[in-house]
Amino acid sequence: MSTTSRTEPLGRPRHVLVTGAAGGIGAAICAAFAAEGCTITAADLREEELGALAEELRQRHGVPVGPLAADLSDAEAAAGLVARAAESAGEPDVLVNAAGIYPATPLPEMTAALWDRVMDINVRAAMLTSTAFADLRIAAGRPGAVVNISSGAALRARPGAAHYCASKAALEMLTRGCAIEYGPYGIRVNAVSPGFVTVDSAVNPISPEYAAAVSVNPLGRAGEPGEIAAAVRWLAGPESLWTTGAVLRVDGGSSAGTTALPTHWRGPSEIQAGRTTEQSEGTAAR
Repeated sequence: MSTTSRTEPLGRPRHVLVTGAAGGIGAAICAAFAAEGCTITAADLREEELGALAEELRQRHGVPVGPLAADLSDAEAAAGLVARAAESAGEPDVLVNAAGIYPATPLPEMTAALWDRVMDINVRAAMLTSTAFADLRIAAGRPGAVVNISSGAALRARPGAAHYCASKAALEMLTRGCAIEYGPYGIRVNAVSPGFVTVDSAVNPISPEYAAAVSVNPLGRAGEPGEIAAAVRWLAGPESLWTTGAVLRVDGGSSAGTTALPTHWRGPSEIQAGRTTEQSEGTAAR
C-alpha cells in the first residue's frame, strides 16, 4: 500500500474523464483541461452535443477528445464507464463527476421513481465511477484524483428540491468517505461546490426569477462555468497534493451568509451596550 499522494512522471499528457460533459460546467471543465494539453474523454447522455464539443476542443487545442455516450442512471453503464474510457484512450488519471439533474418537484408531488432517479444520477453514479477509477489506479500502483461537483444545495434546502439537496449532501459525504478509504493508495477525492452559475441548461432549466433570487451573494453576481473549472483544475493538479476530502465552495460568498436581509436593528440596545435601566433613567433626568 502506498502512503503518498505525490504525482509521478507520466511521460504522456494526463487523461481526464469528465461526466456531464455536454453541460455548461462539464464542457468548461473539458475545455480547461484541454487547454493544458490533456487527453479528454467527455461522457454524457447527449450524443449530438458531445460530438460538437469534441470537435470544437480538437480544433481549438489540438488534443485527443473522445465523446462517450452513457446513461448514468443505469448502474451497469456507470460502473463500466471508466473501463470504456481506458479502452479508448488509456487509463484515466483524473475523474470529474459533473453529471447531475435538478428537477423541480415539491414534496407533495414527489414519487419514489423520481427520488431514485435523482439519487441514481447525482450520487450512485459518482460512487460507481469513483470506485471503478480507484480500482484501476490501485491495480496499476498509481495515484489519481477525483473531483465531484456538489452544490450549495448540500447546505441549504430550497422549495421543490428536497431530492436534489439530499443528493448533494450525500455526494459531499461520499467525497469524504472515498478520501478516507482511498487516501492510503495516493488517490485524492475532493469536491467543488458552485453557487449559482449561468449555464442556460436545457437539462436543468432555471426561471429568471429563480436566477435573480439565487444570485444574491456578497460578490453580487452569478458565477461563470470557467470559474468552476479553474477550481476543479487546482484540486486535480500538483499544487493540491496534500488536499483530500475537501469541499471547495466557489459561490461568490453565498455559503458565508446572505446580503438579502436588512440590518435587524440599528446600534446596540441599552442592555446590549452594558447600561442598566437605572443608569439610562439617571442620564435622562440630568
